[in-house]
Amino acid sequence: MNQALSDDALPRQPLQQRAKDRFERVLEEAEAVLLEAGLAGFSIPVLAQRLGYPRATIYKFFPTPYAILNELLRRHLAQLEQGLALKAASFPADQSWREVATAVVHFAAEFHNANPVGRLLILGGPVTDESYRTQEINIQHLGSLARQLLANQGIAVPQSPDVAVLAVDIATTCFRQSVFLHGVITPEYREEAAYAMVAYLARYAAASGR
Repeated sequence: MNQALSDDALPRQPLQQRAKDRFERVLEEAEAVLLEAGLAGFSIPVLAQRLGYPRATIYKFFPTPYAILNELLRRHLAQLEQGLALKAASFPADQSWREVATAVVHFAAEFHNANPVGRLLILGGPVTDESYRTQEINIQHLGSLARQLLANQGIAVPQSPDVAVLAVDIATTCFRQSVFLHGVITPEYREEAAYAMVAYLARYAAASGR
């Protein structure tokens, strides 16, 4: 996830246990602030006041607010990927690729709806060049997982352009639009996301004889 990101956009990992405890406390409080006030109410001074820490203590681990946001984003993305991997492992061997794609989209929608902070960070619009790069890297990361899921179904997709990444981006765009309009991913937008992904991949599935 850290390719193309500056050092100031990444956390400095602590080594000692006391420092690790403070590192985790900052992230826990950051989650709470984002849940209560969103990005508009989030800042390192706010965190320092709530935690009773000197600002320098937080800056020691997180050079900028985006280092905190990117670490939270990385963790939520890891949870999503782990859940998707477990979901993929549960599919029967005879399940069609369309059913697999739809089930994956449904799982992702449920994940985002159940995790408001993760939803905000993964699906929220970029506010800086750094956050834009972070979002694009995330899409590429999920695209790699999608490629593996398609390969498990006997479907080969091109890497240039990267069809797996584009398929994820198509579904993600549907999610983002729903969150923008409704605050969550509604069933209607969830189904449109699944339909859009399946429709896009159908050409490549047919070429693979699926």
